[in-house]
Amino acid sequence: MSAVPVIDIAPFLSGSSGKLSVAEAVDAACREVGFLVIEGHGVRQDLLSRMTQSMLGFFQQSPVSKGRCGVTPDNFHGYRGPNATALAKSKGVDTPPDLMERFTVGRVDVPDDEYHRSLRERIFRDNQWPEQLPGFREAAEGYYREMERLASDLMRIFAVALKLPENYFAGFFDKHISQQVTNYYPAVETPPQPGQLRAGAHTDYGSLTILYPAVSPGGLQVMSSSGAWKDVPVVPGSFIINIGDLLAQWTNDRWVSTLHRVVNPEGVQSKDARMSIVFFQQPNDDAIIRCIETCTGADNPPKYEAVGAGEHVAAKLNKAWVGKRALEGAS
Repeated sequence: MSAVPVIDIAPFLSGSSGKLSVAEAVDAACREVGFLVIEGHGVRQDLLSRMTQSMLGFFQQSPVSKGRCGVTPDNFHGYRGPNATALAKSKGVDTPPDLMERFTVGRVDVPDDEYHRSLRERIFRDNQWPEQLPGFREAAEGYYREMERLASDLMRIFAVALKLPENYFAGFFDKHISQQVTNYYPAVETPPQPGQLRAGAHTDYGSLTILYPAVSPGGLQVMSSSGAWKDVPVVPGSFIINIGDLLAQWTNDRWVSTLHRVVNPEGVQSKDARMSIVFFQQPNDDAIIRCIETCTGADNPPKYEAVGAGEHVAAKLNKAWVGKRALEGAS
């Protein structure tokens, strides 16, 4: 497979006779490239448009206005400005900060029970909302709920692709700690520093990523098995899906968590701002990830020790959040 494939998942979601064919196509994509573009996902276009306009309206606010929703050392929900993130550092590569701003939304509709209350200070912090933008919170929460639904559907497809019961993964995500992050890449007006990209080369940390290329969508590249960078296709109304490090470990590297980046635009006509809306599905904080039984055998023993999902993701996030040290120093 030389390119990222486009797969229509509607036959699986409708329960038609094409379910197995969809699962087989997804398995092939996850084995070869770790990325796929999905159509037939069931997400309404009006929801995509409303979320896009809400997030774009936020990033076009003044720095002071955006800063009112700024993250803190204890709460990573909200706005993170320029020079705060260097994604390549999560892979141990020292680069200048990425040319991006971010807005993070944590889980919505958090249950009020003992388990979730015990994690409130560490994970389930309150989301921050820009009061000056009517409808922003409603759009972000509605989008989050729809991404929860789509992520759950994708994990059902993944289970069938791995020859597991369709609901195999459900118990690992019933208390999930997923995040919704909007990445905004401002227009390029000055030359970047050496080695500085819109998003440095990295792999994602958790189970799966759902990316909607909302504004000026070009620039996302994946590294092929030959070591060459390949552009990810942009199909209007579709989502880009990739698996993360945890799912690669879960499958004993049957599926690959692929290095990817967002390159700087070239040429006068391509220096516009870019924005992507990304849902990072993460398992339960206390989920223990160990090799799936269908991904191991006598000649293919487990390659990884069992790992706690929350611990794994937190370590990666802290490496990439280079601005955290400045916030801690100012507090």
